[in-house]
Amino acid sequence: MALTPQFGSIIPSQKQELLGTNYLVFNDAAAGTDTFAQQYLPEVYEQEVERYGNRTLSGFLRMVGAEMPMTSDQVIWSEQNRLHIAYDDCTQTGAGNTININPTASAQIQNVISPRATVVVLDNNGNEVKCLVTASNTTTFVIDVLPYTSATLATAGITGNVKVFVYGSEYEKGSLTPNNTAAAGPVNGYISVDPSFTQYANSPIIIRNKYVVNGSDMAQIGWVEVATEDGASGYLWYLKAESETRLRFEDYLEMSMVEGEEVGGGSGITNAKGTQGLFAAIEDRGNVNVGFTAAAGLTAFDDILKNLDTQGAIEENMLFLQRQTALDFDDMLASISGGTAGGTAYGLFENSEEMALNLGFSGFRRGSYDFYKTDWKYLNDASTRGAITGVSSIEGVLVPAGTSTVYDQILGTNIRRPFLHVRYRASQADDRRMKSWLTGSAGGAFTSDLDAMEVNFLSERCLVTQAANNFVLFKGI
Repeated sequence: MALTPQFGSIIPSQKQELLGTNYLVFNDAAAGTDTFAQQYLPEVYEQEVERYGNRTLSGFLRMVGAEMPMTSDQVIWSEQNRLHIAYDDCTQTGAGNTININPTASAQIQNVISPRATVVVLDNNGNEVKCLVTASNTTTFVIDVLPYTSATLATAGITGNVKVFVYGSEYEKGSLTPNNTAAAGPVNGYISVDPSFTQYANSPIIIRNKYVVNGSDMAQIGWVEVATEDGASGYLWYLKAESETRLRFEDYLEMSMVEGEEVGGGSGITNAKGTQGLFAAIEDRGNVNVGFTAAAGLTAFDDILKNLDTQGAIEENMLFLQRQTALDFDDMLASISGGTAGGTAYGLFENSEEMALNLGFSGFRRGSYDFYKTDWKYLNDASTRGAITGVSSIEGVLVPAGTSTVYDQILGTNIRRPFLHVRYRASQADDRRMKSWLTGSAGGAFTSDLDAMEVNFLSERCLVTQAANNFVLFKGI
């Protein structure tokens, strides 16, 4: 008896069982006959293969910063200047013992050195002499000095431009403060030093995205089991694309804060103002280290520490690195372990005889600084910074782990905030940290006659990089 049923005689079975009336026959066009060979179909994996692993890039700012609301179009903060009085690139006349501390007549530089102050004068050749200030003019920016150990600056070996810093003062017995032995007014009057600060500002940008699916496609059933980067799993169809759009948008929120650039004077952009991101802030106000490699070892890294000493000297710091730079740090640290410098070998299983060598380091201490090292996926991903090499590559960022005390205009009090944090627009009526809403006439939205569902995403935010002089940007060569 032929088992092949006619098309009209196929009868579905209520159970998964083999009957002569519930199977399909596949036509072999090449052989010209019906055959059962094609019924042995390959297994179809319902779940997608995550060939790129976790594809999201966000998370960096959540690790090192915070997010806080603001109500204005601009965020402004002030940073303290140095406490002590010092001037670079001063011109001097050795024979006349006069020093001009502001040769370019810059409006930002004021003369706050009082007469009878004691100063150290250093030239570019490493020569130095300590002097007593005999006169100081706030109008011409000139101070007159007398060296303690010689008659003139010239005989003390001081040549060319000099650096001057105040280390104290010396007055005569029974003198007034100041000792007005010369003309009054701007020449020899005592100069009161008012605290100064530098003001910085940044503006938020509006970031938007949208996902659209038409009403007809929403009616079509086409489910697939998926597992997304945000931990959700199950049978989705068009919501799968919506989920990826949301994940992509969340990455854009962080990438915009890292890569953001302000519109410059030579730009042709007229309908946007831009925002200063992390990289731009460090290049503008921070420290840039070019070409760090393991071959240079601790010598190159110690130069970074010496520079940090001249800045805030914040004890705890985070290193967010791309793969090669992370390996360079591992090689640098491993070079001083057992077998190379007589130190202790680093390994697993309590350094036992059968230990597994551990060539990676998650943290270390050098001098008075603690460093915690981690990979930054954004710098490794081939679709972002991981594809860039050479002088344009960003190979890592050193971020201080401390906080700063600032005055919050909204709260009306001083609060402590991370050096790196995000400000987003929000009020009692509207929170623009991360908005999402539906428009159209499908999928539960009834806002227009558009036969589609539109999923809208919006955020308005900017990054505040405070004390950027304590950050280090590692760049390639």
